[in-house]
Amino acid sequence: MGHSGGQDLYRAVTTEFESVMKLEIIFISLAASLIFGCSSAAPVAVNTSNTPVRDERAQNTIAHGPVEQMPLNSNSNSSGKWSQSGDPIDTSKFDKAIVDAEKTQKAKPADAAAKTALAQAYYARGFALTESRQYASALGDYRRTLNLDPSHAEAKQWEAQIISIYQMLKKDPPKEGEEPPPLPYQKPARQ
Repeated sequence: MGHSGGQDLYRAVTTEFESVMKLEIIFISLAASLIFGCSSAAPVAVNTSNTPVRDERAQNTIAHGPVEQMPLNSNSNSSGKWSQSGDPIDTSKFDKAIVDAEKTQKAKPADAAAKTALAQAYYARGFALTESRQYASALGDYRRTLNLDPSHAEAKQWEAQIISIYQMLKKDPPKEGEEPPPLPYQKPARQ
């Protein structure tokens, strides 16, 4: 093996290591945020007068809890519908890539490269949704990826991690086909 081959191997191993480390960091951060939620208490104002103290920021009673960070089944025993949570993101470039890959795959159903491209398009959107804490939607994209490419290692890993988090929270993950779509994204108004 020449000098160039050694460098290529080093780059490949380094890239794989960095990918694994990034996944581990994201997973650890995700788990920590779900476990600890917003554990720091807000400063308490002491009222020395007889006038009532008001907090001008209205918040619901669970504004800082882990409920906001993990999608919950709002009607766990009845309709099977899943509510969505997380941060809305612009998925339009991912959606377009999926639509384009679906058209190519339908035009060439026997083409393995077209099937792999569609799987990768779903995986890319799933990863973006994971980063924005839209876990139930991401789970759907990872499952679509695995239906197209059962050997997709990263999709398997993310699916397992999201399911294990649901289990840790003693919640059932959405069943295949029940995953909600990504949260709608509204572009900020121009100023």
